[in-house]
Amino acid sequence: MKGTRAAQRYAKAILNLANEKKVAKEVKDDMLSISKTIAASADLRTTLASPVIKPALKNKALKAIFKDVNGLTTGVFNLLVENNRIDILDIVAKQYLILFDGSIQVQNAVVTTVVPLTKELEVKIQAKIKELTGREATIKNKIDESILGGFVLRVGDLQYDASVANNLNKLRTEFKTGNAYVSKI
Repeated sequence: MKGTRAAQRYAKAILNLANEKKVAKEVKDDMLSISKTIAASADLRTTLASPVIKPALKNKALKAIFKDVNGLTTGVFNLLVENNRIDILDIVAKQYLILFDGSIQVQNAVVTTVVPLTKELEVKIQAKIKELTGREATIKNKIDESILGGFVLRVGDLQYDASVANNLNKLRTEFKTGNAYVSKI
């Protein structure tokens, strides 16, 4: 993706400065809001990417949309406009969120289930995450009826598949490769 390396550098610098000023959490909330807003608005994405619209006008629009953000976040707008990189604001925001979570030792887990998770299931899955990784994680629930039952847990590059569909596939493979228990008639 274009601009990712530059976005990582900006995000790292922003996080370092936010940590120095002790506003990293507030900036994280701002970056989350920015990321969600840009994702939800095709007009804003088009405006930020447009070479026709003057950078000062983009900056003014961002300050109007995000008027309640931390001063450091407003400074990020100014810096990206000044360096003619405002088009990567969304990537910078996402990279900041990743770096922030990494800095406070938070990992994200995606749990795929057939039905939405209940609080009891979340507790059990959190225990499984802790067993597998040694740390807790924030859980995002994804619904997929094709797994038939059970769950698929993904934390970083680790995947734990306890789905019914996976177990059925294992059985199917076992029957295809031959089974010593089937009598030869």
